[in-house]
Amino acid sequence: MADTSTSLPTRPAPAPDVDRDRRSAPRLWPRFAVLGLVAVAAVVGVLVWNIPSTPGSRGFWLAVEMRFTTVATILIVACCQAVATVLFHTATNNRILTPSIMGFEAVYVVIQTALVFFFGGAAAAATDGLAKVAIQSLLMVGFATVLYTWLFSGRRGNLHVMLLVGVVLGVGFGSLSSFMQRLLTPSEFDVLSARLFGNLSMSNEAYLPWAALVIAIALGVVWRRRHHLDVIALGRDTATNLGLRYKREVTVLLILTSVLISISTTLVGPMTFFGFIVATLAYQLTGSSQHRHVLPFAFLLSVVTLLGGYFVLRHVFYAAGLLSVIIEFAGGLFFIVHLLRKGAL
Repeated sequence: MADTSTSLPTRPAPAPDVDRDRRSAPRLWPRFAVLGLVAVAAVVGVLVWNIPSTPGSRGFWLAVEMRFTTVATILIVACCQAVATVLFHTATNNRILTPSIMGFEAVYVVIQTALVFFFGGAAAAATDGLAKVAIQSLLMVGFATVLYTWLFSGRRGNLHVMLLVGVVLGVGFGSLSSFMQRLLTPSEFDVLSARLFGNLSMSNEAYLPWAALVIAIALGVVWRRRHHLDVIALGRDTATNLGLRYKREVTVLLILTSVLISISTTLVGPMTFFGFIVATLAYQLTGSSQHRHVLPFAFLLSVVTLLGGYFVLRHVFYAAGLLSVIIEFAGGLFFIVHLLRKGAL
């Protein structure tokens, strides 16, 4: 009897082409150099451009110090979003999916909504601090870890089932958040709305050293496994035949993804499509499937996009607060166009 069961339509990432990677490697260094110079120029521009004080004076350095918090936050968010999305694409063997599909940001939204709903806007603001940030991040990472180990590490672990469960849980958390938001007073809803929109200027400088430390550890783990990532990109069967413990490696990748996304979301709020934009452009511009090329290029591209956009909106249009809104709008259109061109997930 014919099997009439259906499965989730997927379009796996293209298999690595060794010859193509060797041909493209010499052309990558000029691109890295140009992108790196633009990134440095964007950092310097955001730090020192249009400061009214005399260069070298006390007022000048005070202004630079104030802007440094924003620059550091953007660098951390750029790193988290770019690296997490590339890791997620590798783990799922699909370059259309994004980490937000697993409900990471829905967990953040429901936590913030519950705080305002049960304790009020004033109490939620009064409890802001490193402990709250750490608890939020641990809850998000704990949710992802339980989901992965439960649905993916067992004998019948299936990545598609895990993704579908993540989507369902994300929708469920979103519905719960919407229900609580409808019961809030207008003033409490305003307080909550300010926390739910990505804002690169709202981060607290006290959080940055701890976030940088966690990211440094995560990046060290990722870089040591960069050759494993290239093998995982070949697909489950090929990676297993080459001796790689596929389930363990993919579980580690997904947990690292949850750590990076939780840090980014906790610092500045949800950014659904930004990582997808820079990861997709990195694949196209590098022409390489090796993670030692794709990961740093995606990071530099992410820095240029965020800092360049922040500089233009702040000093040309005087609307720096709209950066995340514009990025998410453009990212949504980019995602739809890319999906229509691919024709399948």
